[in-house]
Amino acid sequence: MAADPRTLARRWALLSCVPVLLLAAIVACDPSPEPRPADAPAGAQRGPAGAAAAAAVTAAPAAAVAPDPADGDRGLAAERDGYRLDAAATELPAGRPAAYSFTITGPDGQPVTDFEVHQTRKLHFYAIRSDLTGFQHLHPEMAADGTWTADLTALTPGTWRLYASFLPGSTAHRSTETVLSRTVTVPGTSTAVPLPAPAGTATVDGYTVALAGEPMAGAYRLTATVTRDGQPVTDLQSYLDSYAHLTAFHEGDQALAHLHPADKVDADHGGGPVLTFHAMLPRAGNWRVFLQFQTAGRLHTAELTLNAAA
Repeated sequence: MAADPRTLARRWALLSCVPVLLLAAIVACDPSPEPRPADAPAGAQRGPAGAAAAAAVTAAPAAAVAPDPADGDRGLAAERDGYRLDAAATELPAGRPAAYSFTITGPDGQPVTDFEVHQTRKLHFYAIRSDLTGFQHLHPEMAADGTWTADLTALTPGTWRLYASFLPGSTAHRSTETVLSRTVTVPGTSTAVPLPAPAGTATVDGYTVALAGEPMAGAYRLTATVTRDGQPVTDLQSYLDSYAHLTAFHEGDQALAHLHPADKVDADHGGGPVLTFHAMLPRAGNWRVFLQFQTAGRLHTAELTLNAAA
């Protein structure tokens, strides 16, 4: 039997009101009438809570991959200010000397051949294992095409970081070196050596080196006193245009700090027993310190751990 036309009309009128009533309810319940930004994630809420949620959604991935802008200042980057450390080798042999060849390319992409002499050398090269053992400080020679070759002594298995510190010739009168680095793997079974506890003294080849100061992140004054058999040492010879050379590496990330002595070399007299350094440790934590000095033509390297306060 056919439906009454008037009944059908009433049903249609009721159904047509449903969308209007739903829209009114949504508007009445929404406390924040501002539209969602066009770049907000789909489904993001509006209002303060919604804005925070949207920020978390968009910021989290960026934070996970954002590089540390200070890496270049700590020598942990392969490229900085247009200069790049390029090397083909990613692995070096264990237990025997190895040659590591590399170039420093400039902003134009070409190997750099013009370097300023700094502390009697055009380039300083460092190697250290990830547990801060096996320190080597070398001064490689550069070929005419800009290739440097560092002759490393035998390396133990593990991951090593290799650093090049230099002053490009185009930056004359600049006092801060550019430090770049790369890592290499030395195959074999590797056993990490625990970092020795912080200490103020170290003994090497019969010499005792005592460091004094209040280590902290940032600039501070550090002094080193060299003695032998309890007697002050005053016959330190010039090494790299100073009476001592101090290099430090940060535990965990291997950030490098190169500390410069303030003492001037006197050609007529030996150095010591007290040496002064203008220390600049870029961050807090434990630093493994290598202090090198020379007597009677022999180079000595004292090792100790400093803890820098925040």
